[in-house]
Amino acid sequence: MISKVATKDEQDLSMAYSPGVAEPCKKIAQNPDLLNTYTARGNMIAVVTDGSAVLGLGDIGARAALPVMEGKCVLFKNFGGVSAFPICIDSSDDDTIVETVKLLEPTFSGINLEDIASPRCFAIEERLKKETGMLTFHDDQHGTAIVTLAGLFNALKLTDRELDQANIVINGAGAAGFSIIGMLHHLGAGRMTACDSQGIITAKRDDLNPFKQKIAQMTGQSGPPGDLKQAVRGADVFIGVSLADLLSPQMVSSM
Repeated sequence: MISKVATKDEQDLSMAYSPGVAEPCKKIAQNPDLLNTYTARGNMIAVVTDGSAVLGLGDIGARAALPVMEGKCVLFKNFGGVSAFPICIDSSDDDTIVETVKLLEPTFSGINLEDIASPRCFAIEERLKKETGMLTFHDDQHGTAIVTLAGLFNALKLTDRELDQANIVINGAGAAGFSIIGMLHHLGAGRMTACDSQGIITAKRDDLNPFKQKIAQMTGQSGPPGDLKQAVRGADVFIGVSLADLLSPQMVSSM
């Protein structure tokens, strides 16, 4: 913690702590809405994980995930001036994670969910939005979708295409894929095809969880299942948010 104001002598310290600190405490006790006015809470967030889906490393647990969360906090501070703190929760139980975060609401005005496995991450995010007043951002969903769409818009400009006319294939139906598809659908994307490890996500499949069922609805795919090779044939855009090396040169040539 670094003070924003000078604390160079005993008088400054007595203002920052006792007895001076009692005045904002009394104001906040009378009116909780003043919490962000008299404290740094409005610029403080928690980077929360259970370590179950760390990028490139998988389920390594809360302890091993701490360096990644610390790194993300550095990014928030350096690029946004936001004070962020790593909170690694040693549990993969949704209720435990939600209740832990809810108890932190007096300290943090926002939550950045990070590296929590799909589909649990969706339920955790939805609950926190409903059950707290904190801003809730899931980096693997919303962050990835934002930068993906920025790149896509530039690519469409360079190739003289319109979003509503492009044939787009998204490989990966986890947190990132779900959010990308949702944003593309909201923006009026044309033909979309989503694939997971079992192939094209279509309403004809009987192995879809509720989130993949929603993907099938958003993409409008209701035909027979197929594989990635079939999906990319003739496509204009490929968005990969799954494993590496799944798109072969031959598949690219077929686009």
